[in-house]
Amino acid sequence: MKIDKHTVASVTYTLEVDGDLVEKTDQSNPLTFLVGVGMMIPGFEQQLLGKQAGDTYTITVQPEEGYGDPDPQAIVDLPKDVFKIEGELQEDMLVEGNIIPMQDQNGNPLQGVILEVKEDTVKLDFNHMLAGKTLNFSGEVLEVRKATQEEISHGHVHGPGGHHH
Repeated sequence: MKIDKHTVASVTYTLEVDGDLVEKTDQSNPLTFLVGVGMMIPGFEQQLLGKQAGDTYTITVQPEEGYGDPDPQAIVDLPKDVFKIEGELQEDMLVEGNIIPMQDQNGNPLQGVILEVKEDTVKLDFNHMLAGKTLNFSGEVLEVRKATQEEISHGHVHGPGGHHH
């Protein structure tokens, strides 16, 4: 069976950016996903279409088909008061380069990288760390199967490598 919309694919991959290893999976912990429901970055999924179990692949994904270009509006200055926990400013975590877990106004988790610490504010970059980057994937297709109706209606994989209800 070939990878197509509403199939479940299990793949291994190595992701490199600018020659540096970013992430790697193997046969003991593959990436398993439902194809065609927006779970994966478009350029990765699109280039896997038509492949089948046993196929190896090398894929290059440009920023516009990956995580997009960095958004200048995702770089913000926040008052230092935001970083108080129980009234105490957490100075030890306010270090350039640190990744700070936060939430947006709707409670959705975000991660911001500290770019600069000023007297009263902290400049954070909330862009995805791979925004603006060319992504180089290589790996192997381990398994492809037809998705169940339940998986399609729920929009995710069930069972091994997927969601459990």
